[in-house]
Amino acid sequence: MASNLRITVNGTEHEVTAAPDTPLLYVLRNEIELDGPKFGCGLSECGACTVLLGDNAIRSCVTPVSSVAQSNQPVTTLEGLGTIDKPGILQQAFLDEQAGQCAYCISGMIMTTAAFLKRNPHPTDDAIKSALAGNLCRCGSHLRIIRAVKRAAALTA
Repeated sequence: MASNLRITVNGTEHEVTAAPDTPLLYVLRNEIELDGPKFGCGLSECGACTVLLGDNAIRSCVTPVSSVAQSNQPVTTLEGLGTIDKPGILQQAFLDEQAGQCAYCISGMIMTTAAFLKRNPHPTDDAIKSALAGNLCRCGSHLRIIRAVKRAAALTA
């Protein structure tokens, strides 16, 4: 049964109508009409749906929207980091390093990186690889992604 729930996404409060167990991903894409988080596997295994809840990277495909509403923490998607005209530091670093080939994974990579760099602003290559190990990239852009994370870390430190 659908409920009216309030969630804050990218700084804007939204009242959404959804069953409490509806995955946050579906609400973000279908009700709020955001394209950043992607549906990849639906099982929390690929990372394409990663968003921030507060400062933590979460998989929106398995996170019930009701838990987000109850947490009172803001959700940040790729769209909350910058715009096409004015990309955020992470987005620009990924663009500068041409880190996306098909780019389906990049939103999740960037959002995971955002949470990671808050905890580790001066990461080693091994720390970056470990932090992004749960995000799958089938195009083989891994080296460019690592360079993008290092570029972003240097710009934010």
